[in-house]
Amino acid sequence: QVKSFQGVAVRSLGTSSPHEHPEHGRLVYKGNLAKAVLGVKFFSYSTSMFNLFMMPYIMFKSGLGVESLLIQAAFYGLIGFFTFVTPVTLHVLTKGYVVRLYYKDEMDTYTAITYNAILAEKATVFHQKDVKIPDITKMFTTFYAKTKSMLVNPTLFPDPRDYDHLMGYDKSPFLKLEEIKEADEIK
Repeated sequence: QVKSFQGVAVRSLGTSSPHEHPEHGRLVYKGNLAKAVLGVKFFSYSTSMFNLFMMPYIMFKSGLGVESLLIQAAFYGLIGFFTFVTPVTLHVLTKGYVVRLYYKDEMDTYTAITYNAILAEKATVFHQKDVKIPDITKMFTTFYAKTKSMLVNPTLFPDPRDYDHLMGYDKSPFLKLEEIKEADEIK
């Protein structure tokens, strides 16, 4: 399979479609904020590292060593807050954002790809019966897979039936009751 991309020939030797992953299954969801989440986390980490390396230089050049202890504590606290708390907060808020979600039909399992603390992709495998929907709508949680919170955008599922199956909506007792009533009417 050869494709042309702006005059450069690109060869794909894989036999599976781009929506199939041999280990994880069929791609059923792709988050549209994956690059943004990765970019914001990378920017936050890089500025924190810059702060850590520049802090001794700033302290030496500013002459804070001769000022009062209260001013030193306030300065170090402010710099420390933005150096450590911001990346940790960003990680806590985005750790459940699902970048890609795969589904294996034969085993009825899902594999959610998220970013971990060091910006590497992390795979979480779970069964549909492990999915729990929170009783109260949470800001950064669509569902829980076992005990891990996951965030997906329902409108980004190409096939809404995949979202319904993930959330267990296709197994609703109301649907079964309606099917029973329809079967009784036919008889």
